[in-house]
Amino acid sequence: MQGPLRWQTVRDEALRRIRNHEWPAGERIPDEVDLAEELGCARATVNRALRDLADSGLLERRRRGGTTVTLNPVRKAVFSIPIIRKDIEARGQTAGYRLLSDTLAPVPAEIAAVLGADTPFEMRHIMAIHTTDDAPFCLEDRWLNPEIAGAEVTFDALSANEWLVQTQSFSSGTLCFLALNAEPAQAALLGCAPGAALLGLDRTTRNEHPITAVRLIYAPGHRVETAL
Repeated sequence: MQGPLRWQTVRDEALRRIRNHEWPAGERIPDEVDLAEELGCARATVNRALRDLADSGLLERRRRGGTTVTLNPVRKAVFSIPIIRKDIEARGQTAGYRLLSDTLAPVPAEIAAVLGADTPFEMRHIMAIHTTDDAPFCLEDRWLNPEIAGAEVTFDALSANEWLVQTQSFSSGTLCFLALNAEPAQAALLGCAPGAALLGLDRTTRNEHPITAVRLIYAPGHRVETAL
């Protein structure tokens, strides 16, 4: 008896149709529901296959706009979200963590603008400090969808960063690096002088709905390295 169709098989069939121009460049392909019915598999299987092709730059997916074959395929950069604790430990240092606050609050307009029109009116606003060898390392300023993590999920011991990486997958997001000058409250937490130059990282993730928006602010001297 043949088992359920694997997402890799669906991907290969979609790739065949792209290469044979059954799905022409620039044209919208069938919806996931229609493909799942045609191929006799679950919609989630089709979704996983199309996401893989989108990550490869062969498909372009738009919310409410369907999926189209890319006119000029370019391999997209794919990023994984690091766990801050493991990042510190990989440096041979001792990681520490302290939750500063966790409240349900109205989402600022600038956060809602980047998360999307379906952003809840209120989200969990979480502030935490990460340390390395007892010295300040990173300030985590996060807005978290309460439908993703309700009040039963607490972050007293495990950071929201680590919990999200371990439990949640995302289909899209944004990443932005920025230069900041330490505000007095930030300076006190990061052990630097007010106005000191700091590295900030803004990141959002979502699937069918917004997941989180976070700003990570690193203590002076932090550097980011990556391989191309």
